[in-house]
Amino acid sequence: MATPKLEKVNLNVGWSAKLHLGFIEKEKKTVLQQRAHQGPLQVQKPFYPEENGACHVYLLHPPGGVVGGDNFDVKIEVNPNAKVLVTTPAASKFYRSSGATAYQKQILKVAAHGVLEWFPSENIFFSGAKAKLETKVDLSEKSHFIGWDILCLGRPAAREHFSQGNLVQRFNIFQDGRPLRLDKLVIRGNDLALNAKWGLAGKSVLGSFFCFTSRIDLIDLLRKNVCLFRNDDFYSVTFVDNIILCRCLGNSVEQVKRHFIKAWQILRFALRGNEAVIPRIWST
Repeated sequence: MATPKLEKVNLNVGWSAKLHLGFIEKEKKTVLQQRAHQGPLQVQKPFYPEENGACHVYLLHPPGGVVGGDNFDVKIEVNPNAKVLVTTPAASKFYRSSGATAYQKQILKVAAHGVLEWFPSENIFFSGAKAKLETKVDLSEKSHFIGWDILCLGRPAAREHFSQGNLVQRFNIFQDGRPLRLDKLVIRGNDLALNAKWGLAGKSVLGSFFCFTSRIDLIDLLRKNVCLFRNDDFYSVTFVDNIILCRCLGNSVEQVKRHFIKAWQILRFALRGNEAVIPRIWST
């Protein structure tokens, strides 16, 4: 009896997933008008916890983890006068890869007088992970955008450092096709920059917070009310090309989030005149 041949499995082929969402304002309420998904990317039923009709949406990735070869494509379009807050229920975990790279591309478009608050949970990169992430934000002169990007290198609680792997991350912001902010971060396992004072200074958590506004006067308000150093975190606030940029370096994701939530609460009230409504899922 002949021995059956075993098919060779390509371990470098992962999930391919797409999620495209479009929001419009209808009768003073923001409605999820367009929703298309392919693969393991989904969205829950929208929530309306605010009196102004703003739509809160939770992006879901049921598998929970990202492996080499995965390819994710997210596109969100906010039309005029629509108000949207987007978050995720849990961190995205990028696992060790035997060779292939995981790709994640996010395009966020906000029309004039549209509002997008973009608050995904942190990305955790296990030692040995290989990933390329790109976020592109397209705005108009009258758009409202506040968002953050938080990454954790290794698993501090398990005393795992990012000793192997590669990470390339881009976060680019455009206004009417003109680049306002082009951020690029390249990290390799055991890179000198991970521990050098001119780099990440041994911190495992890096956060960036962006707010599109011409209100340079808000810088002092943030510095007085957010930059309260009660531990060894590093925190900065700058203003360039109509973007308030906050950076935070630390060893606790929760601490970095607390800094950024405080900044969001201050800016939301100063720019739009209403209180920030914390997504319920952040408390679970």
